[in-house]
Amino acid sequence: MCLGIPGRIVEVHDDHGLSMGTVDFGGVRREVCLAYVADEIELGDYAIVHVGFAISIVDEAEAKRTFEVLKEMSQLDELDWIQEVADQSLQPFEGKAP
Repeated sequence: MCLGIPGRIVEVHDDHGLSMGTVDFGGVRREVCLAYVADEIELGDYAIVHVGFAISIVDEAEAKRTFEVLKEMSQLDELDWIQEVADQSLQPFEGKAP
């Protein structure tokens, strides 16, 4: 099974010609390749991220629906950590546009 998780784009930068950014997953921030969505993204957007690559942009409503599903899934013992990440990911964005 492959799992793509929505995260909020909080920083965008160029790394030797490759579009990269920092994506926030409920307080956990990771460096992500944005090359597949570089022409579509803005700070504060949500992207579906799979193995370090943003593979599509989703609107906030879709991201929230996904977080709610992840919260429901967290009722399973092995996925307890998802509850906290999903709750934190639904907090308002406080970033600034460049």
